[in-house]
Amino acid sequence: MTREGTGPRRSGVLLHPTSLPGRHGIGDLGEAAYQFVDFLGAAKQGLWQVLPLGPTGYGDSPYASFSSHAGNPLLIDLDRLAQEGDLTPQELSFVPEFPVHHVDYGPVIAYKMRMLRQAADRFEDRAAQERRAALEQFCAEKALWLDDYALFMALKGAHQFAMWNTWELDLVQRRPGAMAQWAAELRDEIRFHKYVQFRFFEQWTALRRYANERGVQIIGDIPIFVAPDSADAWARPDVFSMDDRGQLTVVAGVPPDYFSPTGQRWGNPLYRWNVIAADGFRWWTERVQSVLCLVDILRIDHFRGLETYWEIPADEPTAVKGRWLPGPRDAFFDALRSALGGDLPVIAEDLGMITEEVHALRKRVGLPGMKVLHFAFTEGPDHEYLPHNYTSDCVVYLGTHDNDTTLGWFNSRGQKERGFCLRYLGRDGRDIVWGMMHLASTSVADTVIFSAQDLLRLGGEARMNTPGTSGGNWQWRCLPGALDECIAGWLGELTETSGRAPRSEDGAE
Repeated sequence: MTREGTGPRRSGVLLHPTSLPGRHGIGDLGEAAYQFVDFLGAAKQGLWQVLPLGPTGYGDSPYASFSSHAGNPLLIDLDRLAQEGDLTPQELSFVPEFPVHHVDYGPVIAYKMRMLRQAADRFEDRAAQERRAALEQFCAEKALWLDDYALFMALKGAHQFAMWNTWELDLVQRRPGAMAQWAAELRDEIRFHKYVQFRFFEQWTALRRYANERGVQIIGDIPIFVAPDSADAWARPDVFSMDDRGQLTVVAGVPPDYFSPTGQRWGNPLYRWNVIAADGFRWWTERVQSVLCLVDILRIDHFRGLETYWEIPADEPTAVKGRWLPGPRDAFFDALRSALGGDLPVIAEDLGMITEEVHALRKRVGLPGMKVLHFAFTEGPDHEYLPHNYTSDCVVYLGTHDNDTTLGWFNSRGQKERGFCLRYLGRDGRDIVWGMMHLASTSVADTVIFSAQDLLRLGGEARMNTPGTSGGNWQWRCLPGALDECIAGWLGELTETSGRAPRSEDGAE
């Protein structure tokens, strides 16, 4: 039973799989992931939110992926590969001494890719016929994106991982003769990348099924823009603003504001929306459908760019000189709804400098927006992120992956902001994390998401990402056993008290 006119009250935890514990230097889709799902069940949580799951490039950011469709090879559970015969126990008996508190990406990438190559070689040599058939079926089912992605990654390796628009012009322009010649020469490398994707999708699908069977849905994430160095940009240059040599003519970003006098120049390619719209938005609907094969609910990052976006000339060093241009707006969501066949399982990331037009678009297309409590105590009682100003159609966070932890945030605030926060909470500040969690959970928001770092009462040392910085991000890891029965107990109690515990079909909790 739900309240009239609203969705069910629910809550969940934000934890990217790379942050899980484990012996291979980075969180993966192995035993610790299943244990985390069990923790969510014990804590009466119905949602697990992750960041984008694609293969990461320079900077290790999940928001700068080599593909909108592919999975991250670093998330593959090597122990499961050994259990299924693609690796031997001996090959996994000498794991390097990786740090447990954070991911050291350089050594981890070298180690895991070496082990995956050994696994792929053994699969080619010894796999049973039914396993070979399963790989071939996977390749056929995912050919829409997999063929381009596997060739792209093979070509990057052959070109010392240089950006694709620096390759030979025949390859930049995807001329058939050059493509066929390189595909033949790189046949084994292409096969390797297809094997890796086959194993990722097998492991992720099994984990998602395990979560769904225990009443846990997964919230995924899709960046509105793709990385300039990606299979997406290389395979479909016609849908991006670039010249015939793959050079961007304009790039994405946001204009100057209170926080940045020169704005933010992100450097992502911008869309030729007229080209995409002429094809019924097929490029985008296929992208969304691909991600929804992995998750149950999708958060669209930088939703406002679908209403109006900031275009910056590619030769400008900052975002100062740019212009606002109209996005695809309602037509985009009409196409998504038609392709998905019903309601959109989508959350709109509508944070930042948002206009009334953006809010109106979100409401017209029926998507919940986001509220962040860390931003709520700067302007007095009229701030839209204060819970007494909420409507139910929103997802409330204490902070997102781009924020400090709640403890780190509070300790860095000025006296005025801290004082207003404590008065609003009616607390003395001795357990600010609990006060903020209680405030979010008892709000009218249909959905509440807590970060794993806040459940553990961690400070700024556990922050996942600091926007605008190029190092030290995406590294935090949860220690083994940290999310224990005690935390599950009090979180479950808060969830029950605030009416967010999952309910069975007969209404019982």
